[in-house]
Amino acid sequence: MKKPLIGITPLVDTARESYWMLPGYMKGLEEAGSVTVMLPLVDEEASLEQLADLCDGFLFAGGHDVSPAVYGEATTRQCGECSSARDRMETVLLNLVLRRDKPIFGICRGLQFINAALGGTLYQDLPTERPSEILHHQTPPYDRPAHMVKILEGSPLYQLLGKEVLPVNSYHHQAVKELSPSLQPMAYSEDGLVEAVCLPNARFLWAVQWHPEFSYRTDENSKKIFAHFISCCCL
Repeated sequence: MKKPLIGITPLVDTARESYWMLPGYMKGLEEAGSVTVMLPLVDEEASLEQLADLCDGFLFAGGHDVSPAVYGEATTRQCGECSSARDRMETVLLNLVLRRDKPIFGICRGLQFINAALGGTLYQDLPTERPSEILHHQTPPYDRPAHMVKILEGSPLYQLLGKEVLPVNSYHHQAVKELSPSLQPMAYSEDGLVEAVCLPNARFLWAVQWHPEFSYRTDENSKKIFAHFISCCCL
């Protein structure tokens, strides 16, 4: 049986003028039954149209902070490094893939970007804008749990995992502030941050704030989420 092809948005190293990829994004999805490819950083619609047609599903990966320009706010001093090229590329790609109703999965920045692109807003820096005793920016090893999330009963994530509470790893300083009116929450952190979302009536659009690309080898729930995404790419 032919494996689905998953396009993964590239990570960007501005200082080295390079694009790169964490192996967990690719290996996690490959072990779930797919073939993966890192996408080029282009924003020309014709090129992204070809990629949107070619791939069976798309992973919006972690990385740079989402520019506040995406959600119409001024940049604060606490905002981290942004990549305008990546923001432009992902804006075009997201719209093209949504129009084709192909599966989309977002991780960390992926959740934040999808929320911002669909009309939501972000905290630019949690420690200064929304301080908490919950550990959202853990130190290595990144495959160990940092805090718990509460999964909303009846949500697609609850239906998949059958759990109300889930231990997750965490490595971020930005987060959803106002949730996009298009999205529905699926999980919250102990201090009330949105940790997982879905787009109702889409074939598959899920995004999580934690990092299954680090935990999939040791955590069955991460494996199940990757496997479910890939199964939807086979439909």
